[in-house]
Amino acid sequence: MEKTTQEAPRGDTPTADDARHQVLAAIILPSLTGLTEAQVRGATCVWDGIALTPETAVDFGPVRKKRLDGSFDWFPRGCKRCVADKAYAALFLHSRECDECWRDPNCPFAIAANRMIREGR
Repeated sequence: MEKTTQEAPRGDTPTADDARHQVLAAIILPSLTGLTEAQVRGATCVWDGIALTPETAVDFGPVRKKRLDGSFDWFPRGCKRCVADKAYAALFLHSRECDECWRDPNCPFAIAANRMIREGR
């Protein structure tokens, strides 16, 4: 009779926060061209322009942008509804190439994206 041992968690297993950051990184942000000052400042959603509160905003963290005289950090934010739509699109693209999504329903990226989709509905 063979003895089986349970594998210890690997150090490269992403946490829920890591997976959420991966989903946010996979979401394609709009170009700064055409955005209002409020959208650039993060006061309104970068997609639909509605006013954001701490409860309704999803923060993407700093995004480094280049310009002729150097670079600057942009802090984009979106409303939960728009981020849910974008997370759905990111999940669709991710699942087409993710072996884990095909084998196991516990892909951390897919779990985080589905959580963000539910939060926006």
